[in-house]
Amino acid sequence: MGFLGTHPVLIAGGGIGGLAAALGLAQKGISSVLLEKASTLGEIGAGIQLGPNAFHAFDYLGVGEAARGMAVYIDQLRLMDALTAEEITHVDLRDAFRARFGNPYAVVHRGDLHGVLLKACQNHDLIDLRVSSEVLGYDQDASSVTARLGNGERVTGSLLIGADGLWSNIRNTVIGDGRPRVSGHTTYRSVIPTDEMPEDLRWNAATLWAGPKCHIVHYPLSGWKVFNLVVTCHNDAPEPVAGKPVSDEEVMQGFAHVHARAQNIIRHGRNWRLWVLCDRDPNERWVDGRVALLGDAAHPMLQYFAQGACMALEDAVCLSHMLSTHEDHALALQHYRAQRFPRTARVQLLSRAIGEHIYHPSGEHARLRNAIMRAKSSEDYYGDLAWLYGGTGLGS
Repeated sequence: MGFLGTHPVLIAGGGIGGLAAALGLAQKGISSVLLEKASTLGEIGAGIQLGPNAFHAFDYLGVGEAARGMAVYIDQLRLMDALTAEEITHVDLRDAFRARFGNPYAVVHRGDLHGVLLKACQNHDLIDLRVSSEVLGYDQDASSVTARLGNGERVTGSLLIGADGLWSNIRNTVIGDGRPRVSGHTTYRSVIPTDEMPEDLRWNAATLWAGPKCHIVHYPLSGWKVFNLVVTCHNDAPEPVAGKPVSDEEVMQGFAHVHARAQNIIRHGRNWRLWVLCDRDPNERWVDGRVALLGDAAHPMLQYFAQGACMALEDAVCLSHMLSTHEDHALALQHYRAQRFPRTARVQLLSRAIGEHIYHPSGEHARLRNAIMRAKSSEDYYGDLAWLYGGTGLGS
């Protein structure tokens, strides 16, 4: 590639998006230097859901077999009413779903997925992984971009990809839109051994209990050794918080009004940690000369569509495709942005809407939701989701 010259592509951030970007570029014969601020490459958090679009991306990135090997394949997406403990609806994810979209729906431990991507990067001689290397900012000229690191080093590359997450230093320069938007929603996460999960709820499903201003999610992980448990409530939390330990009593405060069966799930959680959810409004200024944003740095979203990691994987696929098919870097980055922005903005805004209108309504609004969603078949839901699960985000 002419515009790359002798310099590698620099990638700020060693999360799922950054590692996927490095892998995508390596698949196209493009070398990269990944710069991670932490002293080790790892991933905190628990379970995440992966739609078929994530598996399309894994195949493109050359890790399809490894990714499939560590996933748990669930049979249903199941929506329960947290006030009545009755099922509202479910979407069948078995043979008809796989036939429609060409790939499964699965749940994985975030750390397991990160490990698959990390191992593939470590095994590729075109990828240079560096830790304790936080990118604070950058300088660029007509032929290169130089990352300024927190340790005083300067690293020069052909391009810089900002995959440094919600609090991206790179975004701060590219867009400069200040702090993320605090949603006022607090999420509490726990992982519990399967034998401690109530036996009548050990479903092979991603189950969501929807209640007024709250919801509960659970599903099996890591070969059914544990259940992932995530509970969310509106408590008007004013400030971002990430991973803070919290008492069982504090977790239960937002769920005093739901059915005893739903409350009982929460009581099985332990070692809870809380996150105050944040996102941003869509903004299409992802590119500044030789610098482009990717993943949460470009389009942070609420968790309600379960597409954050999927969108970062798609970004990596699209970016590597564009850089391998366009000789001019400006054209490649422009095509990447133009291809990805409408899709990711749609997911950002729908994630907010799902939280408001499907997971958290009360009264007549909730009864209307139940009536509408009960009337739809799995095939109807497949049609609704075809725009999302049927694509790779690749474009042309």
